[in-house]
Order: sequence, then C-alpha cells, then structure tokens
Amino acid sequence: MTIPEERAKAVASTVSQAASDGRLSAPAAENLTNWLTRAEYHEYFDDLSALVDAGNFQRLEDLFWQEIPFGTGGRRGLMAEFGSATINPRTIAESAHGMAVYLKQATGNPTGTAVVACDTRNQSQPFAELVATTFAAHGIKVFLFESFRSTPELSFAVRYLDCDMGAMISASHNPPSDNGIKAYWNTGGQVLPPHDTGIITCVQQAKDIPQVSLADAIEAGQIQLVGKEVDDAYLDAVLEMSLSESRELTGLYSPLHGVGETNCWQVLERAGFNGLSLFEPHRQPDGNFPNVPDHFPNPERPVVFEPMFEEARRIEADVLLASDPDADRLAACVKNPDGQYVHLTGNQIGALLTDYILRKRSERQDLSPDHYLVETLVTSRMIGELARKYGVRIVDDLLVGFKYIGETIDEEGPEQFVFGCEESLGYLAGTYARDKDAGIAALYLAECASELRQTGKTLLDRLDELYVEHGYYLESQLSKVCTGSEGSRQIAQLMAAFRESPPPEFAGVELALVHDYQRHETRALPANSPTADLADPKGNLLIFESAADADPHVRIAVRPSGTEPKIKFYLFQRSLCADAGELTEVRNRARDLNSNLTSALNEWIEEQLAD
Repeated sequence: MTIPEERAKAVASTVSQAASDGRLSAPAAENLTNWLTRAEYHEYFDDLSALVDAGNFQRLEDLFWQEIPFGTGGRRGLMAEFGSATINPRTIAESAHGMAVYLKQATGNPTGTAVVACDTRNQSQPFAELVATTFAAHGIKVFLFESFRSTPELSFAVRYLDCDMGAMISASHNPPSDNGIKAYWNTGGQVLPPHDTGIITCVQQAKDIPQVSLADAIEAGQIQLVGKEVDDAYLDAVLEMSLSESRELTGLYSPLHGVGETNCWQVLERAGFNGLSLFEPHRQPDGNFPNVPDHFPNPERPVVFEPMFEEARRIEADVLLASDPDADRLAACVKNPDGQYVHLTGNQIGALLTDYILRKRSERQDLSPDHYLVETLVTSRMIGELARKYGVRIVDDLLVGFKYIGETIDEEGPEQFVFGCEESLGYLAGTYARDKDAGIAALYLAECASELRQTGKTLLDRLDELYVEHGYYLESQLSKVCTGSEGSRQIAQLMAAFRESPPPEFAGVELALVHDYQRHETRALPANSPTADLADPKGNLLIFESAADADPHVRIAVRPSGTEPKIKFYLFQRSLCADAGELTEVRNRARDLNSNLTSALNEWIEEQLAD
C-alpha cells in the first residue's frame, strides 16, 4: 500500500498539533506517528487517519498511550483492531517475531523448536495460529496444540517436547475484553533476564514480519499438531504426585468457562474421587464468561462462587473448587458449621497445602534439611513457619511472579524442591513444570479435605488448628485501578509518595521500618533514614512493618501490578493465640484492625492523589 506523501504529512501535522494542545500525550503522539509513517504499519493508515480526521483523540490516546509492555506474565491488555497499547494481530505477531529472532540470536542456531497453546478467550485460537505461523516462517519447528489447553500443560510441554521456547495465548483472569501472550524459555518457566529484555529489544525492532499459511506449514511438517499424547503424559505426571488414597469427598468444580476441564477436572476424575461434580453452567468454553458474575472470571473474587451455592447446598457439598480461564490458579470455598460457604484466600490455601504436603511427606520420611519451599515476598509468612516446623528450608525473598519460583527451582535444585506458592492462588509441587498449576493444587486440596472428612473435620477446622499452633495470620489486599496514561502517572505518584514521605502509622499501628527493594535499603521510620542494605532481589516493591516484637505484627506491601493497570497493597497481620479458647477473640480483633487499616490506607491514597 502506497500512501500519498502530502496526505501523510497532513495527518502527522494534525497529530503533532493535538499533542501541543494537550489532546494527546507525548507517548501517544509518538507511537501513533510511528504507525502512521512507518511502512510496516501502512495497512492501518486509512483507519487511523479517519480517527485523526474525526478528532477522536481520546480513542487514539487509549490505543497508543504506551507500547504494551512485557510484565510479570508477558504481554497482556485490552484487545483492539490496532494500536501499540493493545493486544491485536500486529502486537501479537511482533511478540512472536521478537521471540523467534531473539531465540536464534541467543542460541546461534538458524532454527529451533517451540510449542504454542491457547485458552478459551475470544481470539485466542487465531492468535495462537498467528504465533505458530510466525515462528514457522522463521524456520522454527512448532508444536501447536490442536485446541485449547491449560497454561501448566504448556509449561510441561516445553520440557516434555524438549523445546527451546513456548508461547501461551491467555490473559489469565482478566475480563473478556483482554487477551495476551506469555513467553516461556526452555526450562518451561516464563522468560527471565536476560531473555526478557532481549526479546523486548527484538520486538521493538520488528519491521516486516514473515508469515506462512497454517495449512502450508502443517503440510510441510513445519507445524505439528499435538494433543492426546502430551495430555496423557502431563496428567500422569500430576497424578504421580498423589500423597493419599483417600477419595471420599462431596464437592463441585467450576472451570469458569475456561480450560480447567482439560487439567483440573481430568486430574480429579482420573484420581477416582467419589462425590465430586462438574458445575455445568460454567462448563461451556466461552471467552465472554456468560454465567460468571460481572463476566469477570477471577477466582480471587468470592462472588464467582455464588452461582454454585444452590447446587452445592442441594448435594451437600463440603468443598467448592474453581480455576481461572487458563487453569493455572485454584480457588476454593468450604462449608462452615452454619452451612454457609466460606471463601478461602490464596494464603489460606497455600498454608493448608503446605501443611498437608509436609505432613504426608514427613510420614513417608522423605524430607531432609536440604529440602525447601519457595514463596514470594507478598505471600503469608505462615509458609515459613510451617517449613521450620518440619525442618526444611524456606526461600521467601522473591519478587512477585511465579517465574521467580520456577527460576529458584532450577537454581536450588529440583530434586529437593517440595512446594512453591504465591498469594494469588498459584501453587506447584513436583518437577514436571515450572509454572503454577491448578491441577496439582486441586489434587492435593481434595486429598487433604477427604482425609479430614474421615476424622469429622473440614479444611476450616485444620486452619484453626494451625492458627492456635503458629499464631493467627490474616492477610488481605487492596487495589487502586489506574488506567491509561493518566493512570500510569497516578501509580508513579503514589509509589513516589510512599517512598519519599511514607506515613509513620496507619489506624494507630506505628510503622517502624520500610524495606525498599528498588533502592536496596531498609529505612527507619518516621525519619525515613537508611539503616541497612538489602540484598537482591531488585524491583519496585516497598514493604512497611511494625516493630518486630509488636503483637499483632503488621506488614504492608506496595507495588504496581505487572499485568494489570493498578497499584496493589497487601496487608499482613500475625497475632499470638495462646489456645483454642482465645481464637475467636483474636480473630475478631484482627478483622477489626484489618478493616481500620484498609480505611486508613484508602484515605491516605486519596489524599496523595488530591495533591
């Protein structure tokens, strides 16, 4: 397509004027101008120039305010027909192109191998085929799953098929409007330095992107469709991790219209659980998530379970399970003595799974001081308490993102790895993958609940026992959504305020220290003066905490999300509990304090943004 020079200059001049007038941000104007003037984007010129001519600069701002970045989980965001800030065929193809170019640079080989999968989201299948054909056009042999599969199976497949890299098309638990691509390296883990920055550089340098047709690539053997063989090998690997033969449990499982029937449900069925049912209204794969409240399939939200309650009461279900659309996260609800279903947090599930795995493996006498557990800096400290109880190591200084847990498994040695978890419902045991897996979490949580049922107890009863033994742990989250270029500015403003002039207290709780992982230092409050250096990791994360001997001990973590347009706050409490008789009182005090801390934090945030 050839664009008349005068026409191109006129449109570019209008864009420049809009930026001068404040109708477009500088980054949006720069990115839009690139798409209007560079040859590789000429197919979009007519549509973009029409938006410019119509003066639709807010729409153009939304489409171009940034180059969609690689965050903690690859590239993820709003889908659109075009635009540097959105997921669209061009940005997906650029991502695949960058991965292919970088792979050949990093290995020095003119070819390589890759595996590609996708979830059930809108446009996931076409995007997966686009990634596969882009890889193939670069001379890379591609294994393409014949239909949707889970993210953990993709991680497994990279290792099982001995591939150099992998790509998963998914936006995890985001709304229907979003999609994305997760990039994996030959370990089966998501890409880490230096590979992530290398790929990003190659993406940014993308111009003409080679392509072949899917049919031609399959016929030539450049793309090979895979399915059942890999499925069976993956499921066998998960089931080999079983720690119990107890299989009596009444419950419901929901895939939330995602891929979970291919891993979670298959694991539970093949394991032979009696009494578990698949929740039919959430069974149909559908990227619009029609029967999920608000069409928002994040199982961290208790509301996603509400459609299941009527059926759960009818069958007298003990446990409700749900996985997110790409089935790497698992959530649960448990029936309490009043017959109500209580939503467990990711930290509570992590503690239950840690306790179960360590107890069962201790009974088998296959734990040693060299064995280890892994968690991130914003995961419950109870995980470490349980590790110490059983005499195993705890690695708990990781930034947010399961890719760091996967990296630690390889650095510390997979043979001694016991369990890894993060507060956002991510769990992994075993060495078959390097990403979180709702399949293994479903197996272990069901086994644990089934064994407890035999003794007349529930998962909630076991949590209470752990609280009495180790202290009452209460964790919660608060997020401030900040979209677009203005949102990006607000997030930076809030991080600067917390870093430069942090509050000395919240809700009467005095904060004694702040650990700044960007500056690699610990500072004393209220003076905010450095007292010690921090070792790695380095990232944009702040953790405030009360005095070490305070009861309750309070921690507050602050970080921008790496996958969504928000800044996230994590609140942690640990309160001593002398015996079971005190637990109710301790729990109530902690919940009241958590409510007050949340309110005080919200007020402080709004004050900073009002300045």
